[in-house]
Amino acid sequence: MPIASHSGWDIDTKPSEHGEATRVTLVDYSSLKPRSFGEYVRSAYAEKGLVVQPRMGFAEPARMAAGLAATRAARANTVGTITVDSYTRVGDHEHVRTALEHGLQLNGYPIVDHPADVTAKALDGILSESFPVQVRHGSARPGAIFAALSRLGLDASEGGPVSYCLPYGRVPLRESINNWSEATSQFAFQSGGTAHLETFGGCLLGQLCPPSVLVALSVLEARFFCLHGVSSVSLSYAQQTHFEQDIEAVAAMRRLATEFVPARDVHFVLYAYMGVYPRTRKGALELLREAAHLAVATGMERLIVKTSAEAHRIPTIAENVEALEEADDAARHPGDRHPADPGNAGSDCVYREARNLVEAVLELSPDLSRGLHIAFRRGILDIPFCLHPDNAGRTRSRIDPQGRLQWLDVGSMPISPTVEPVGPSVRLTSQGLLADLNLVRDRFDRPELAGRKPVAPID
Repeated sequence: MPIASHSGWDIDTKPSEHGEATRVTLVDYSSLKPRSFGEYVRSAYAEKGLVVQPRMGFAEPARMAAGLAATRAARANTVGTITVDSYTRVGDHEHVRTALEHGLQLNGYPIVDHPADVTAKALDGILSESFPVQVRHGSARPGAIFAALSRLGLDASEGGPVSYCLPYGRVPLRESINNWSEATSQFAFQSGGTAHLETFGGCLLGQLCPPSVLVALSVLEARFFCLHGVSSVSLSYAQQTHFEQDIEAVAAMRRLATEFVPARDVHFVLYAYMGVYPRTRKGALELLREAAHLAVATGMERLIVKTSAEAHRIPTIAENVEALEEADDAARHPGDRHPADPGNAGSDCVYREARNLVEAVLELSPDLSRGLHIAFRRGILDIPFCLHPDNAGRTRSRIDPQGRLQWLDVGSMPISPTVEPVGPSVRLTSQGLLADLNLVRDRFDRPELAGRKPVAPID
């Protein structure tokens, strides 16, 4: 029998083998959202410009609902986010239930363990055709999360078989690929054709990964989604250390997407800088504005924001709204130093490297899942500074004097080093690594600490 009804959402309980009502099926929900998440983003971008989105996630349904409502009400062109907690991410549902039972804090929304009618009530009056919600999670085992989304009628998520495996834990890559293969196919089927998935491949490790690998993995993961039935995808790229190099990277990603991603609906999403973040409020907001300027310069349809509290703690709802409005304002006032044509990227070095990597993986096997696994086993794909057991770990990178990310050592990847043979000026040391890790933070914090405006980005 129905246990709840919210704006046409009829939730039926189904008794388990133990006689308990544990499984729910959501009925008659599709009338709320005839378009996919991707179609909405492209439409909103065409009408109002850059779409901005938080990483917001709170354990309590009422607070999660308040965060979504505040996102919708922000003075910006927004979509909503539910970010899942870390225990759910790794499938530790016992700890989730203990936390919920004892009122302990979680760092996101436990969408699997909150009853579906509770989440439906939290979304009631907020989720609509004009305000879609994406669920972000970070899991190498997304099956239970995707199943929870399907029960709720939610059809937008993100991640990838590589990008939500290597940086996040010790789940074997083969297992992650198998998990993602099954979960993606089920998610695509259960959505009735509206499923949307965003790659996380453009953000591996957050920083110090040269753009060609980020672009290649974003393209490969988007292709993976399409081959498993998802026809609406977005490709991600994370803001790095050099504005012009980022423009080149996004142009390369767009070009490769037209060549290798067989989707009917594609858009592109930029992540505000994912490395060591400025500690000062002004520095953090200036870096966010720089991300918005980059999104405009490259024609990105969507931007995932960071807040002024990023270096210190989980942001509040108000801090998330501030970031959304700051990014929206920056996107509307990008200045005149950025190219009007996002495809005018100058050098095609990133494109050539990324294409070599994509083609090398595709040549390994007609089955992309198998090809990805072989590529990492042989070091054809190799993420610098990544300690996962299935990553070869033979590549190294660093930031050159101009601020560009460059390869010091490419291991077995089918590309060439972009730094001259190692000498005293380019040899990687612990001091040099720390300086590279903190370069962006220091560039945006130092002027504020000195009482001056941040310097112009390196280009």
